[in-house]
This record gives sequence, C-alpha cells and structure tokens, in this order.
Amino acid sequence: MPIPVCTIDDTGIHAPPFNDILTYLKDSYRAIYGQDVYLENDSQDGQLLGIFAAAVNDANAMAVAVYNAFSPSTAQGEGLSRVVKINGIKRAVASKSTVDLVIIGQTGTTITNGAAQDTGGNRWNLPASVTIPPGGSITVTAQAQDAGAIAAGAGTVTQIVTPTLGWQSVNNPSVAVAGAPIETDAALRQRQTVSTALPSLTVLEGIIGAVASLPGVSRHAAYENDTDVTDANGIPSHSISLVVQGGDASAIAGAIAAKKGAGAGTYGTTSQTVADVYGIAHVIKFYRPTTVPITYALKLRAFSGYTTAVEASIKQTLADWTISRAIGEDILLARTYLPAQLNGAAGAEAFEITEIKIARDAGTPGLTDLAIAFNEAATATIANVTITVVP
Repeated sequence: MPIPVCTIDDTGIHAPPFNDILTYLKDSYRAIYGQDVYLENDSQDGQLLGIFAAAVNDANAMAVAVYNAFSPSTAQGEGLSRVVKINGIKRAVASKSTVDLVIIGQTGTTITNGAAQDTGGNRWNLPASVTIPPGGSITVTAQAQDAGAIAAGAGTVTQIVTPTLGWQSVNNPSVAVAGAPIETDAALRQRQTVSTALPSLTVLEGIIGAVASLPGVSRHAAYENDTDVTDANGIPSHSISLVVQGGDASAIAGAIAAKKGAGAGTYGTTSQTVADVYGIAHVIKFYRPTTVPITYALKLRAFSGYTTAVEASIKQTLADWTISRAIGEDILLARTYLPAQLNGAAGAEAFEITEIKIARDAGTPGLTDLAIAFNEAATATIANVTITVVP
C-alpha cells in the first residue's frame, strides 16, 4: 500500500481518507512485530496508532487548505483577501452610508469640508473640496458621519450645515445607499469573477469590471444600444447606460470615461463632468437605481415546532432574497416559495406555505409576477412581510 499522503495531479489535490492512513500504520506495525499483534481500538498500541493516524490526517488537511488558498474560488478568509490582490481588488471594509447630493449655487464657489443634514438629524459630509461648475449645479456623493445603515429618503437631505457664501441649496434626488458590514467571502468571490473583465477586449465588459471594482458598489447593471434608433428602455442610439447602486458618483463617472469607446454616448439621470488627459471636459451620465419596495402576504399552516423565531426567520430570509435580486430583475411569484420555505434549512419542517401574494410600491398583494424596470432595484424589510397562520 502506498504511503497515505496528499498527491497532486491534473485534476487537483487528493488526500487519503483517515481509515486508509490507519490501515497503513497497522499493516506497517504488523510487518515489524508480527501479524498476530492485536491493534483494535481497545488496545494501547491501537490507540497510539490512532493518534499517529490523526496527526497525518490533520497534516494532509492542512496541505489541502494551503493548496486551495491559491485559488479565489476555494480560498477563504485572510487567504482570499490576499489572493484577490492579483486582480487589483481588495476586500471591502465596513462602510458608511452614502447619498448623491445635488449642490446648487454660484459658479466658481468652492465648498471646503462641507456638510448637509437630513430631516432625521443625520449629518452627511461632502468631499473635502467641491467647486460649483458653470451651470450652477453639481452632483457629489456625501458620506454619513456615523457608521451603520443610516437611511435617508429621497428629498430629505435639504439642510446646509456648513453655510458657505455662494452655496444656495442642497437636495438628494434618490435614497441613500445603506452602509454595509465587511465584505463576505461569497461577495468577494463574485466581485473577483467580475473584475477579470477589466482587461477584456469587449468595451462594455471592461466598463462593468471597472465599475464593479469601485469601493461601495453593491449592485450594478449595464445596457448597450448599438442600433440606430432608441431602444425599449429609452436609451438613445449608439449609447451605453449603467445603473449603479453605491459607490462614489465621480469615481463611477471616471471609470466609465476611462473605459468607454470613442464617440459612444452615455445615458442616465445622474451626470458628472470628467476631464480627459488633455483637459477636455466630458459629461458622463448613468443611473442610480430606483428602489422598489416589495410587499409579501403569506398564508401558512403551522406544525409542531413553529415558533416566533421561525416566523422571524421566514421574514428575514424573504427580505434578504429580495435585496439579492439583480438590478432590473423581475420578482417571479413561483420563485418566492423557496426562500419563504427557508430554502429547506432548520425550521422548514415546522410549517407549510399555502399561499403567497406579492405587490410593489405598497400596492395590494396579488398572484401575479412583478415587473421591475431596467433601472429599478427590488428591496424589502421584515416589515414588508406579513404572515397569517391558517387552519
């Protein structure tokens, strides 16, 4: 029998099972001391060989872990954080909420360390220096002063905290993007996969990769209209349109400008002016997604083991599943049953879903699929999920 250690071939690394290691040690022991030696688990020698086998098995497991740490698809934790640097990205640390603010004032006014406040009393810090361009308005991305998922609805950040001569008003046309905890391994692997499109030959893939790699970007979608007429989404001919949730607006515009082809137009409701290496100003446009609250109305039969904790888990799982949908992805009624049934996890046997109704924008829940526009993103909280227990 060959020595039971890890081997590497064209298909990867292979570790022998524990029983093969123990059998090898017993056979080697008997070859030295005789075939009549008693080596079962209730013997002292058998227990000693078991300790040796466990040590070899642990060493093999460590070799497998080291081997896997060299691939983004299998590395984890600190190992994954190190290996993705090859792609020029790094794990996102815990972030603060951000919001796009439209600053209006006199041309040439410079706002230094400015700040605004929403109706809830939360302070939003502008970039260190903001200069109002010709036209009298500029869109900048402000960051919440406090960490955590600070919320701000559209049109609520309207108070100037640091008055500056020439700065007339501030407003946020879209809701704030909530801060996020430190990036999980699964999210980092997904972003690493997208980032490999950075050096691609396809221009649109390169733009997607550049935008996806920016800090704070949580969801994104890209559309291209290479025809001679406006498409069904309203995107003009020979133009691209990106919908980006999170991230700094000026950084997003810069990434698009750096990667887009010459003469290609950009389309969206958020605009930023980007100067090229020759100092020529280009207006780059993109969308911030419009968040669409999804409402769920569930009916279920409760069995033994159904508790308030199980009910809370159903609500949270449905909300998390909704938020994980891609920008522009429709909410299909049939697919909501799997997360509602807890994906078969603990507690799933304690109830049976009899009906799910869904609605968008606080409408009346119904039994039809929900259409989500190309520049919309579905969202939900546990407050959006109601559960009725039926006989």
